[in-house]
Amino acid sequence: MTDLAPLRRALLSVSDKTGLVDLGKALAARGVELLSTGGTAKALRAAGLEVRDVAEVTGFPEMMDGRVKTLHPVVHGGLLALRDNDAHVAAMTEHGIGPIDLVVVNLYPFEATVAKGAAYDEVIENIDIGGPAMIRSAAKNHGFVTVVVDVEDYTPLLAELDAHDGQTTYALRQRLAQTAYARTAAYDTAVSTWMAAEVGSAPRRRSFGGTLAQTLRYGENPHQQAAFYSDGSARPGVATARQHQGKELSYNNINDTDAAFELVSEFDPAEGPACAIIKHANPCGVARGDTLAEAYRRAFDCDRTSAFGGIIALNQPLDAATAEEITGIFTEVVIAPGADAGAIEVFKQKKNLRLLTADGLADPKTAMLAVRQVAGGFLVQDKDVGQITRDDLKVVTKRAPSEQELADLLFAWTVAKHVKSNAIIYVKDGATVGVGAGQMSRVDSTRIAARKAQDMAEALGLPAPLTKGSVVASDAFFPFADGLITAAEAGATALIQPGGSMRDEEVIAAADAAGLAMVFTGMRHFRH
Repeated sequence: MTDLAPLRRALLSVSDKTGLVDLGKALAARGVELLSTGGTAKALRAAGLEVRDVAEVTGFPEMMDGRVKTLHPVVHGGLLALRDNDAHVAAMTEHGIGPIDLVVVNLYPFEATVAKGAAYDEVIENIDIGGPAMIRSAAKNHGFVTVVVDVEDYTPLLAELDAHDGQTTYALRQRLAQTAYARTAAYDTAVSTWMAAEVGSAPRRRSFGGTLAQTLRYGENPHQQAAFYSDGSARPGVATARQHQGKELSYNNINDTDAAFELVSEFDPAEGPACAIIKHANPCGVARGDTLAEAYRRAFDCDRTSAFGGIIALNQPLDAATAEEITGIFTEVVIAPGADAGAIEVFKQKKNLRLLTADGLADPKTAMLAVRQVAGGFLVQDKDVGQITRDDLKVVTKRAPSEQELADLLFAWTVAKHVKSNAIIYVKDGATVGVGAGQMSRVDSTRIAARKAQDMAEALGLPAPLTKGSVVASDAFFPFADGLITAAEAGATALIQPGGSMRDEEVIAAADAAGLAMVFTGMRHFRH
């Protein structure tokens, strides 16, 4: 192996033909012989370039609908041969194998085929075999061979050839080899993940892959390195949103923006505007309104203190009137499924505010995996997509909830799914009025949420906290009656909880004694 390796012969076989012709012309202008296959060869010839078919080089035709074309000793021998090994060189000479110095391959669009909901057989046909094999052969022999799997690396490759008289440096080949192995690993991960879902059981081996979307200044804290990777899915959200203005998103911005958008996506825009304000991944205000501006104001009035420096998510395209309301305080990020010209113009006056627009809302019912690393491994579970309707509720108290209470209970339950446990949410007229999150004791969450409502009542000059006449959602059962009694003392009139405690009868009796209505969902929403 030497530092500089000459590039005389290249094999190009790409599914994504972006930049292909320009690359082919640049290589040909440097005297590089071009080998190719199928559609790639056709595109290069159409541009007037001289190309040799791989089938001509191997002496073996493509067959089986193109499944077998590059899987041949002449190809892989040309990739794997060590140029400084006499035995390898002799074998190449004996068998008429010419060295291949550059491989440019991107793979069949497997991920895109899955994303569009293709049938099983079509997905199988889009599993690339020859491409990954060539990539891995070339990457293994990066002491002599250059491998390119991303269009973004075409320009650095050509710059390297210009700088080194048609040769590549070992440093570049090594970097490209790492990128190549990461690409085949991510590709195999996509295939195995899809097949695991098709089989429907926990696979013996599990892997995860992604593509670098953004390097970050730091992680949760300045001493932590961090980066953001996309998984290639088209799910609307922070990974696919367009950023219109403001500095780059931070690690915490991305995490909180995702939490905000996932929450607001629970509220169908056809049923009216909704707004969620998030701070440290927890909602500090969620509300519906007749307009987006009203929904924002009502969410803001739940906890104005916590909303400062928060993340705002909207379920309808942002308009100028709502943008004006939002600029009243410092906000880190606003995300919505669109924004009109007026709103964008308003936000231009707040250069530090990041505005993101997504292509629609995220479907809260879409199955996904949730992953968390622990020492020595990682936990994998289905994303919590559990939902309930009125028909799922079981009234367990003497008094049944009124229609308004029932609507608020379902609203509160939806929010509870997105609040860290132990979670308690007070709701009145389609807006949160108190949120207690992340406490070790459920009764403490109940007290904290009520106290926040009391503080806001004083700040807004209200005669009484908005918990008076509210409903309460608890993400898990009340283990004792104390949490329910605390909610009743704060003015709550109805509760929604999963049920299932050994002391359910005690809790139900306490609700009846206080004149409360209570319903059980039979579903828990722990969020750790």
